[in-house]
Amino acid sequence: MWNVIFWIFILAVCVALLVAAVWYYTTQMGSGSGSPGLFGSRPEKRLAVVEQSNVDGRRKLVLIRRDDVEHLIMTGGPVDVVIETNIADARSGAGGKAGADRESSSEPVFSRSPRSFGKAVGE
Repeated sequence: MWNVIFWIFILAVCVALLVAAVWYYTTQMGSGSGSPGLFGSRPEKRLAVVEQSNVDGRRKLVLIRRDDVEHLIMTGGPVDVVIETNIADARSGAGGKAGADRESSSEPVFSRSPRSFGKAVGE
């Protein structure tokens, strides 16, 4: 008699573990149906690399989106350069108005200062 009760108990524990595993998978890894899951809802990502393109062997153009604003950056050379800032996101519906809202700046913004060779070279 005790032998049958023991095996029924083991079977119930295995079924409970299987149900818990399925519930965890559907809430955490599932389709994201709005269920907050075990650890709460995931925050929306604010930073993303939209597109990147190689300029040459060392340098790369990178289009980065932060919130609803995009920035065009050139990396990999002796100086990282922000080529264009405050590009309106095409998804936000600004469309052709994006160029009018942009700050007009003819000089690039450097993310770090260029290397100098001292006064001997500059004189």
